[in-house]
Amino acid sequence: MASHRKSRPTGTRVAGIRTPALATAALTSVALLSQSAHATPSDDRPSLEEVRKKVDDLYRQAGSATEKYNAARERTAKQREHVDALLQDVAERTQKLNDAREELGTYASAQYRTGGLLPSTATFLLADSPQDFVDRSRLVERLTGRQKDVVDDFVTQQSETMRKRREATASLRTLTESQDDLKTAKATVQKKLASARELLATLTAQEKARLAAIEEKKQEEAARKAAELARQQARERERQEQAQREAEQREDGTTSGSTGTDTGPATPDSSYATKADKAIAFARAQIGKPYVWGATGPDSYDCSGLTQAAWKAADVSLPRTTYDQVDAGTTVPVSQAQPGDLVFFYDDISHVGVYVGDGMMIHAPKPGAYVREESVYYDGESSIHSVVRPA
Repeated sequence: MASHRKSRPTGTRVAGIRTPALATAALTSVALLSQSAHATPSDDRPSLEEVRKKVDDLYRQAGSATEKYNAARERTAKQREHVDALLQDVAERTQKLNDAREELGTYASAQYRTGGLLPSTATFLLADSPQDFVDRSRLVERLTGRQKDVVDDFVTQQSETMRKRREATASLRTLTESQDDLKTAKATVQKKLASARELLATLTAQEKARLAAIEEKKQEEAARKAAELARQQARERERQEQAQREAEQREDGTTSGSTGTDTGPATPDSSYATKADKAIAFARAQIGKPYVWGATGPDSYDCSGLTQAAWKAADVSLPRTTYDQVDAGTTVPVSQAQPGDLVFFYDDISHVGVYVGDGMMIHAPKPGAYVREESVYYDGESSIHSVVRPA
């Protein structure tokens, strides 16, 4: 093969490359590679940052849909209880109606044996609307007082039974609508999660590593913000303690407590602190358990299911959803958050965690994650909606 090679032309060598043509090609390749490292992706493939934002947005939407699912499920359960109670009431009223009908039949039989008001009573019993017949004054006049009471009771029972049946029918329609809402919310959650998984599946191993690095940097910034909040709260506690000491000194030791000095609204009483300790202890014991949308324990939780269960351990009853939990206490500034407070996130109030102090919280973050302790700034300062003290 060597005998067929052409002789190499002489010329200038560039960085070990033996021909100008090859040198040009190599330099062009290097330039293209350098550009590709900084260029935006092609139109048909989103950038890594776009993927990250899209996945985060899908998880937030799934969280919001989960809370809607929880609300629909709670409505459905309550509506089912209401319908069951109505149906039971209808059954009892129907029995009373039958008893009244039977008593009327007894009177009809007695009249027949004595040659009394058989035709009128028989006609009454066979009528589709006893009320119409009762309105006929001639029958009323011929009935004895006891017979009239029986007829009145029959008419009342029939009217109430029909009213309850109509109410039960309307409640059944409402129940069906609630069940439809439940199915819709469930389908929405599943769709959002599937979209997030599909988007993540398009990433290469290298891109996933870069995404993890971005997330790590994000968490480092969240931890820095949490430490800053912890220092701010420590300074506030020192200020309050100093104000308390000065107030006690002014009282010359004759009384305990303040004579009007404001030590700040953030200081919870001892009963709250005791309950909060129990709630936090419960939440901490759940760390490592998986997030499952719609779950309330004991093996898995969604965000509001965890906070509800945590405070239940402290004998405090919270509503099921974030939308209702946010109204179940007193709102305080983030700077005055105390252990046990609930921290809510996003404009649609679709996420919540239990504050444990020093800028940290325990929460069930999102599908695919586990209950964990992390900074309240895990998704940025702007994501915090409010802080609520539930007891």
